[in-house]
Amino acid sequence: MSKLTTHVLDNSLGMPGAGIVIQLFEVVDNHRQLILSTKTNSDGRCDAPLLSGDNFKAGVYELDFHAGAYFAARGVVLPQPPFIDVVTLRFGIADAAAHYHVPLLVTPWAYSTYRGS
Repeated sequence: MSKLTTHVLDNSLGMPGAGIVIQLFEVVDNHRQLILSTKTNSDGRCDAPLLSGDNFKAGVYELDFHAGAYFAARGVVLPQPPFIDVVTLRFGIADAAAHYHVPLLVTPWAYSTYRGS
C-alpha cells in the first residue's frame, strides 16, 4: 500500500518521542503548502498515515518536527534559543506506488533520519 509514515525516537532518553507536533507540507515551485498537522502518540508514531490513497503522489515534501517544544515540555533545560528547535526534513517521493517511511531520531543537540521501511 502506498503511503507516507513517520515516527520519532528521543535518543536522549532511549524512548519514543510522544506528543511531538508534526506538520506536513507539499513544496510546489519552492513554496510550502500545509497539508496537515498532527501529533505523535505514546509510541512516537502518528495514528494514521500522513499521506495515503489518492493524496499520496510523487513530489517534494517537508516534515516539520517541533522538537524544541517537546524537550521543553519534558523539562529539559535548553539554551534560548534552543539549538534544535523545529527540525525540517525535505524529501522527495519518486514512486507513488511505494511506502515511504521518514523517521526522526532526535536529542536536544543532534538529529538524524533515513528512509525506513
